[in-house]
Parts: sequence; C-alpha cells; structure tokens
Amino acid sequence: MTTRPLLEVIALTPEDAVAAQSGGADRIELVTDMAADGLTPPLPVYEAVRAAVDIDIRVMLRHTDGFAAGDLARLLRTAREFRDAGADQFVLGFLDADGAPDVPVIRRLAAELDGCRWTFHRAIDHAADRTALRETLTGTPGLDTYLTAGSAAGVSEGLTTLLAEAGHHEERLLAGGGLTLAHVPPLRTAGVDAFHIGSAARPDGWTTPVSPDAVRTWRRAIDAT
Repeated sequence: MTTRPLLEVIALTPEDAVAAQSGGADRIELVTDMAADGLTPPLPVYEAVRAAVDIDIRVMLRHTDGFAAGDLARLLRTAREFRDAGADQFVLGFLDADGAPDVPVIRRLAAELDGCRWTFHRAIDHAADRTALRETLTGTPGLDTYLTAGSAAGVSEGLTTLLAEAGHHEERLLAGGGLTLAHVPPLRTAGVDAFHIGSAARPDGWTTPVSPDAVRTWRRAIDAT
C-alpha cells in the first residue's frame, strides 16, 4: 500500500486546525506567537484543537525566541502538563552557545516525553554543523523527524542541501521554511515525502486564519508528483 506524502500545517487556533484538516492536512504543528517563530501554545488551546480535529497534532515545546533552552524545569513541567492532557507528539530543538545540539536538555526532555514522537525543528538550520548535529542525536528516543529548509535563509537557499540529504537518514526529512509550490517537484523527485507550511496556508498573512483552499492547493501539488 502506498502512503501519500505528509502535509503539516502550522495552526494557532482551533479554527486554523479545522481549516487545515478540511483542506487535506495530515498533521498540525500547534504553536503560538509567530513573531517569535512559534512558541508553546496555551494548554486550553491544545485541548480545544484536540477536540476539534482528528488528525495528528505536534505541540511546540519552546518558551523563548531563539534556540537556547532557557528554563529546563519549566520545559519539563510543560511537557508533563501536555502529556497529562493527552498530547503524544511534540516539536523541540535547542542549541548551545557553540551552535551544537544542547544534548543534556534534549535528552532530559526526550526522557520526559517517554517515547512520544517528536520533531527537531529548524534549529538544525542554525547549527554550526548540521551533519554533526544529526550524528550526535542519532538514537535519541522519540526523534523521528527533522524540520529543515536546508539553510537558515530558507528553502530557496537550502534546496541543494535538502536534495542531497533526501533519503540518506533514518529520521524523516520534513521540508519547510519559505517553501513554495515551485520547490515541490524537485523535492518529490529526490524522495522527500513530508512538507510543512505556515504562511503559505495564509495568503493574506499571519493575522488571518488558515485558508482551506490554500491547503487544498498544496495537497494537490504534493500528491501530483
């Protein structure tokens, strides 16, 4: 049986999540505060989204802008609260001052998540050495996906890197960060089977909700190749 490519859409609200699902999204990345590139949402928002849709939800674990972990005790407490509320998929990723993965923090959080699947987000695109980062984190419990544009500047700059990495790692490559429809055919040809969109699902900007029609356009594009 052939599994269709995965389409993940950023949602800020239950209304976003419903629109994304109706447009054909397979999964939600649930965040708040896109001015800070996505932080942990309020727990009641997660509960409302979970009640509103039946597709997968990955919850962001990130309390401050940037890639430093900040207060680890707070992160652990937040992870525990979301797990207690039924969340079973997450998004996280932290770098130390040298641009390497913050291994002690990541391992503590992975242990707290206790087998829940999670995505290492675009911190990989800001790492000092993305290959070394992946080698260091290989085998970390629950890690099954890297959200990456191939470059801190976005997919247009990182496309060559994404094409080179496609299919060469155990974890899934989730392409996102300035992704456009024009990027889809070469990525699909290279074997990329997971796509992440945020502003592309909101043609009128972040102050407006997800457009089901925009999501539907992406659904058709990634399924066509």
